[in-house]
Amino acid sequence: MRVISGQYRGRKLREPADNAVRPTTDKVKESIFNIIQFDIEGRRVLDLFAGTGQLGIEALSRGAETAVFVDASNEHVKLVKENLGRAGIEEGAAVIRADALDFLSRGEKYDLIFLDPPYETDLLIKCLNIINQFDILKDNGIIVCESSDKKELPELSPPYGRYREYRYGKIKITLYVRNAE
Repeated sequence: MRVISGQYRGRKLREPADNAVRPTTDKVKESIFNIIQFDIEGRRVLDLFAGTGQLGIEALSRGAETAVFVDASNEHVKLVKENLGRAGIEEGAAVIRADALDFLSRGEKYDLIFLDPPYETDLLIKCLNIINQFDILKDNGIIVCESSDKKELPELSPPYGRYREYRYGKIKITLYVRNAE
């Protein structure tokens, strides 16, 4: 696992020792960042269910202003901090140990949100509903969801809308956007 592009390109990140985290593959990560490449610079990013932190780290490497990494596990929080150190990121990152649903309910606003919870749970749908309810995405913001290709994701109420879906084998990437009013 490595940083693909940008300021920290090529830096190796540590993978988890156990199977509690399912890191996004480099192929899928590269595809995600090719899709959103013009929507990263200067943005405020939320990497929810951070795990290894690789999505937020990639965003920082590509010019995101700040990234908040949230995970409920102490081990994963330590891993994110270690990977930030391995990448050489000293500014613009905050790592928070918190329950994802509780964290979203705080109502802080972001430009770009990565949602990659465990596939077998209903956490992705719950997170989307909270984001919609508390309206925490800034105008023209993007939500990037990673799920099983079989998971049906909901339509959200305006100003949120499902933009596109991409499939990579058994993985589905779904993008939602918040249109400016």
